Amino acid sequence: MQRPDWAPQSIDIERPSVARMYDYYLGGSHNFAADRRAAQAMIASVPEAPLMAQANRAFLRRAVHYLIDAGIRQFLDIGSGIPTVGNVHEIAQQAAPDTRVVYVDVDPVAVAHSREILSGNEQATALWGDLRQPAEILSHPDVRKLLNFDEPVAVMVVAVLHFIPDSDDPRGILSTIRRSLAPGSYLVLSQASDDGRTDDEREDAERVYQRTDNPLTVRSRRELTGLFDGFDLVDPGVVWVPQWRPDAFDSLDDAERAVFMGGVGRHGG
Repeated sequence: MQRPDWAPQSIDIERPSVARMYDYYLGGSHNFAADRRAAQAMIASVPEAPLMAQANRAFLRRAVHYLIDAGIRQFLDIGSGIPTVGNVHEIAQQAAPDTRVVYVDVDPVAVAHSREILSGNEQATALWGDLRQPAEILSHPDVRKLLNFDEPVAVMVVAVLHFIPDSDDPRGILSTIRRSLAPGSYLVLSQASDDGRTDDEREDAERVYQRTDNPLTVRSRRELTGLFDGFDLVDPGVVWVPQWRPDAFDSLDDAERAVFMGGVGRHGG
């Protein structure tokens, strides 16, 4: 297929990307035919896929508002994906213009478009980085230039950990991040859960993502709660994302069909 002008030459546009599939679920336009085919196959297996992406984005919005109200003015969003309406900097800087945001993603398209959107915004930046190498992210000059780790930082790991297999030690990754944070910092985490899913649904979803660079690893509520080791969970704990501090207009009907579970934890020192 023809390569769009906005697609870096370094990426394989014939291989699906989880970031671009997520962009498709959210109604974005920065995806390729291979991404759309894979996303449509996922929707055929799990019809709620677009709704679960939207529910997860709504969770992110509510979490950012909570953190701004808690006094947080620094955000490190790892696995931020392709920019769409409702990014962290849009939400946070509208409420608190002095908020500083660093986006990190492993997909070059996501990074390129983040930089384009953030052009002229001195309070936000985007860079390439791999969650599996947290020390490199935390020590990156652009991260250290914008964020002061002597003060509280909110680390967002939203809709990404299901692409980190157990063999890559997600708990160790998050422990490395926690050790770099000042007391009063926060971790915002969500990922796909297999609680309440049938074996067929789980196997179908895993089969679709085997086509991508990031196979799927779903986890239970118990496993996700364990990933907050060292953080004090904010009420209501780890729940289906529509259930996390819902707004008055949020529907909680069949919340488990959102597929994502999430929570927010505070680093008490």
